[in-house]
Amino acid sequence: MIFHRYHGLGNDYLVCHQSVAALLSNEQIQRLCDRHYGIGSDGLLIDHDDADIPSLRIINPDGSEAEKSGNGLRIYARYLFDIGRVAHEPFQVNTPGGQVRCEVTEGAHQVIVDMGQAKFSPAALPASVEGDEALALPLVAGGHNLSATLVSMGNPHCVIRVDELDLELVKQLGSEIETLAIFPKRTNVQFVQVLDRNNINIGIWERGAGYTLASGSSSCAAASAMRKLALVDENVTVHMPGGKLAISFSGDFQVNMRGPVQKIATITLDNDCFWDMTA
Repeated sequence: MIFHRYHGLGNDYLVCHQSVAALLSNEQIQRLCDRHYGIGSDGLLIDHDDADIPSLRIINPDGSEAEKSGNGLRIYARYLFDIGRVAHEPFQVNTPGGQVRCEVTEGAHQVIVDMGQAKFSPAALPASVEGDEALALPLVAGGHNLSATLVSMGNPHCVIRVDELDLELVKQLGSEIETLAIFPKRTNVQFVQVLDRNNINIGIWERGAGYTLASGSSSCAAASAMRKLALVDENVTVHMPGGKLAISFSGDFQVNMRGPVQKIATITLDNDCFWDMTA
């Protein structure tokens, strides 16, 4: 079984072909992603090549499936380039969260993804919240009174603006917010500090993965929420513990993301390597 390991700003994924994934149970995928008992990763990207347009499935470390992942899409695009399925011309990728346009730049170290339209309807996440938009939704978590903006990037996001970013608070409150009853499919969580009209600083709690150093869709959602609140301009640099992504807007909240991808290794495992889950 062959896996390819990549990271985007410290957010790392394993990539495999659908024929490999078909050999794995959900429990084995969870063990594969475990950093103590498996290879370790922030998720598994599964390449489906049985159609004209490449298709991507994204499995979180807890075994749940994500509709879309910005970092995952950049990594998948780089993987497709590395194996020769695509070149430098733009191409489409299907995800459960919608079709997106990707482009691997010259040198292959930067990948551009048109992430689609940011949507602010609670029904798009989904969230059990009344109204056409939720831009200043009051939430209480861990005894803290918070104000949230709900955003869908094809996957759900709860964006919380703060005056000063405290990453320990992200770790403390992330799980509780992710699993609030108003989010029937759970949600990704971002805490956002606006630095100026072109820069924001964010901390991320990823649905199904926990605290993470970087996230592409979280960067898009956080920048979109601040744009919707008229706090940033159309070009935004998102600063995260893992590094920076460039986000830009066009039209009716169409979101473009640009950022780096690096390959770490190709890993070959024997079929019986550690798949006895009772051991």
